Amino acid sequence: MSDDPRILLENRLMSLREELARTAAAAAPVELDQAAQGRLSRMDAMQQQAMAASLAERLRTEIRKTGAALDRVANGSYGECCRCGDEIAPARLAADPATPFCAACVKE
Repeated sequence: MSDDPRILLENRLMSLREELARTAAAAAPVELDQAAQGRLSRMDAMQQQAMAASLAERLRTEIRKTGAALDRVANGSYGECCRCGDEIAPARLAADPATPFCAACVKE
């Protein structure tokens, strides 16, 4: 695994996009034809669709967050808190390479 944040973030972005593509099919509208499915099967399918849609939204948020982190790498501000400008702890960046804030600013 590379220590280069750009490579790490690009790999993460690619993985997130792949997962979003896999999730898109599960979030497709549910057919409500009573002749084709029983009531409980439709309810289960609708619940699965809602969970997939929620996951897809979280993945889109992570994609935007990771893209913003790549922008910070490009402009030289990666590792600096977007709120206060202090350095983000290396352990925090290791846990979430796309984090935009230091631990102190997250607590505020």
